[in-house]
Amino acid sequence: MPGRISPSCRPPGARSPPPSDARLHRHALTKVLPYSPEQLFQLVGDVEAYPQFVPWLTSMRTWNARQVRPGVTTVDAEAGVGFSFLRERFATRVLRDADKLRINVSLLHGPFRALDNDWRFEPDQHGTRIHFSIDFAFKSRILDALLHANMDRAVVKLIACFEARAAEIYGKAEAGAAPSRR
Repeated sequence: MPGRISPSCRPPGARSPPPSDARLHRHALTKVLPYSPEQLFQLVGDVEAYPQFVPWLTSMRTWNARQVRPGVTTVDAEAGVGFSFLRERFATRVLRDADKLRINVSLLHGPFRALDNDWRFEPDQHGTRIHFSIDFAFKSRILDALLHANMDRAVVKLIACFEARAAEIYGKAEAGAAPSRR
């Protein structure tokens, strides 16, 4: 039987292989925001700030930050999550590729069997087209079914948190205005 690779030994940015018995759920959203791709890349890449504007994140701890090559960095992050019925912690490896304007988040450990989250930022005539996707499966079948049923709403709310934070940092863009470059 082949051995399993420890998450800490995987190459930076390597995705967590889903267990063969896990049914992965996929949720994706594309949205255009009136900010530059670089601004939104910086905003999403600043994982330490998430508890300031994502209400269900109660804490964030980062470690092991490093540059993989010019323009590409990784950092490991442990998030505390709190809902009325759930208090959990999970750790991820965040790969930030400034050249490709892409951020990938892969599971290190936590209540998930598998987790892979991807952000891509593409220039658009009205600012930036954000492509967000998340594939996940929880270890608990009950938790998996409960959160899968509500994940579309959670993704929309998460993107709204980032949109509000962008408006707070970069200013609220007016309809039809060129993307902010602050």
